[in-house]
Amino acid sequence: MERDQIALGIDELPTKWYNIIPDLPEQLPPPKEPETGPSRMEFLAQVMIKECLSQEMSSERWISIPEEIRELYIHMGRPRPLYRARRLEKILGLKKVRLYYKREDLSPTGSHKTNTAVAQAYYALKEGKTTLSTETGAGQWGTALAYAASLLDLECVIFWVKSVYDWKVDRKTLMKLLGAKVYSSPSMETKTGKEVLSKNPNSPGSLGIAISEGLEYAETHEGSVYCLGSVLNHVLIHQSIIGLETLKQFDLIDEKPDLIIGCLGGGSNFGGIALPFIGEVLQGKRECEFLAAQSLAAPNLVKGEYKYDFGDVGEHTPLLKMYTLGHKIEMVPIKADGLRYHAAAPIISLLRHHNIIKAVAYPTDEKTIFEAARTFLQGEGWLPAPESSYAIRAGIDEALKAEKAGEEKVICMNISGHGFLDLIAYKEKLELK
Repeated sequence: MERDQIALGIDELPTKWYNIIPDLPEQLPPPKEPETGPSRMEFLAQVMIKECLSQEMSSERWISIPEEIRELYIHMGRPRPLYRARRLEKILGLKKVRLYYKREDLSPTGSHKTNTAVAQAYYALKEGKTTLSTETGAGQWGTALAYAASLLDLECVIFWVKSVYDWKVDRKTLMKLLGAKVYSSPSMETKTGKEVLSKNPNSPGSLGIAISEGLEYAETHEGSVYCLGSVLNHVLIHQSIIGLETLKQFDLIDEKPDLIIGCLGGGSNFGGIALPFIGEVLQGKRECEFLAAQSLAAPNLVKGEYKYDFGDVGEHTPLLKMYTLGHKIEMVPIKADGLRYHAAAPIISLLRHHNIIKAVAYPTDEKTIFEAARTFLQGEGWLPAPESSYAIRAGIDEALKAEKAGEEKVICMNISGHGFLDLIAYKEKLELK
């Protein structure tokens, strides 16, 4: 029997997260204070989890995963399997190209976001916090943090980008079942939200606006702390569990990927699978290429400028050196709203600047994205999230290109979540009656 699932046992779950900072080709440009206004560094120290900020600045290559977090990882189904996409290969007519995918959809909330959510909730509890505040775009991060808060008996307040809040009613229900308070962003709960609505009462919202609201809520409510689901270094460190497992899984079958692909908005799932492999490339241990799949609604790595910018619309954060489209930019809503962020993570941006990461952006009508998802469903038998389908689209495109060129190639896609709560989007985009 040909095995298409490559699984690890519980005893093979990594005991340390990987931090790529010591292996970067140059020192990561540090955060900067803007020329005017209060200290943003002091602000973050007040509203964020101290242990996460410590990890943010860490120069240690390996960071131990506390036993309690490893127990939570096991509880939510880690390690997760790697699959050989044999049925998809057959549909595509591939003979020389082998396709693999990592299944991050198998978490209790349906995405990779739980990997950092449970870590941040654990550290917040240890620091005596009672409430987690955050933003969410597609809803995956908000659901993951609500899940983590429920496991650790914490409150959770979520500011959800309005354009998605209005149509993802089932995911909203799931967040509320987990005990979270969920507000449409921009909201009337914060000064930032009120200012946006005063200028544009019909604002569709954005991750940049919702981040500002989550930060402001943490600042103004005692016992609250702000949690971020992407972009910052500590998030990428926690997400490295994905790539560390995948390294072991490829070793088990004596296979080496030539290309790793992930969708990218801020960079959490892409960094999660890619950074452990990139670290080995930088250390001279392997050869591999890396491709980020984006939307032309927010093509930060494709059309952005590498410069210092704020991470949020309200300018609460320090200035971070990133590929950015500008923190005030208005971006057209898309169904894969988790990719609609103005900037890429500083670490991802630096690696892009050194041409270690390449990127491609797909049209905002998302037609080819949803078609790729349907092809994947009909071959592999389960429905990926719209965001994850960008990785699938890029994986199919690259596989067909290599096959046409007669090139033998191993491609690995990180599938960050499932699409079972996104069926309305599939019905609309694929014109299903």
